[in-house]
Amino acid sequence: MSGTATLPTRKDEDFRYADMTALAQVWPIVPEEISVAAGEEAALEIVESGAEPVARHLLITLGKGAKFDLRVLSAGPAYGRIAIEARLGEGADFTLGAAQLATGKETLEVVTKVVHAEKDATSSQIVRSVLADHSTGSYLGCIGVERGADGTDAQQSVRAMLLDRTATANAKPELEIYADDVKAAHGCAVGELDAQGLFYLMSRGLTPADAKRLMLQAFIAEAFAGAAGEEALTAAAQERLEAIL
Repeated sequence: MSGTATLPTRKDEDFRYADMTALAQVWPIVPEEISVAAGEEAALEIVESGAEPVARHLLITLGKGAKFDLRVLSAGPAYGRIAIEARLGEGADFTLGAAQLATGKETLEVVTKVVHAEKDATSSQIVRSVLADHSTGSYLGCIGVERGADGTDAQQSVRAMLLDRTATANAKPELEIYADDVKAAHGCAVGELDAQGLFYLMSRGLTPADAKRLMLQAFIAEAFAGAAGEEALTAAAQERLEAIL
């Protein structure tokens, strides 16, 4: 995730699936520092919908009992990358909800490193991808639990939906745990729309296109549930889905 001047290669783990040609257009990536003081709450919503390559690197530090809610919608860049490093203090809470919607030859990436540095912190990461045509969506995410960070509760859920067999989804969830009394879970799935679910909706009078649209909207909505801007984020995602479908 380094923001050094030297362009990385695919030998660098955080860039193993990157479009290096597009990355060169936005390199170096200047890190954006976000600090939430003890007991404070903050939120950030990012919507990337332009056609130009874009890459961001967020460095997030949460003090004791701090809360931070981050939502990301990547919907349209030819190349879109967001790297997130979060370090959680005692009792802190971090939420990430991200959606990637791609078509054509677009490449979208989410790379995370969430470190529970002290006890009783919680984190939740939900990443949903809808990929069509020859697009690529990638998620590389690590949850780290340092020594002494007992009482950690960390969750990571990654799911990708392929609308065409020519689309590609890459996922690499990781856990690095060095403490006891920890709850940490991750799940990853890549697949296609459920045929039985589509049949059920069509049996209730929906057209095939409407049934497909409804299932995808519900799939993406999971990433934005509970956000302050949930309605606007969902509307922007739906607009992008219409363009893809």
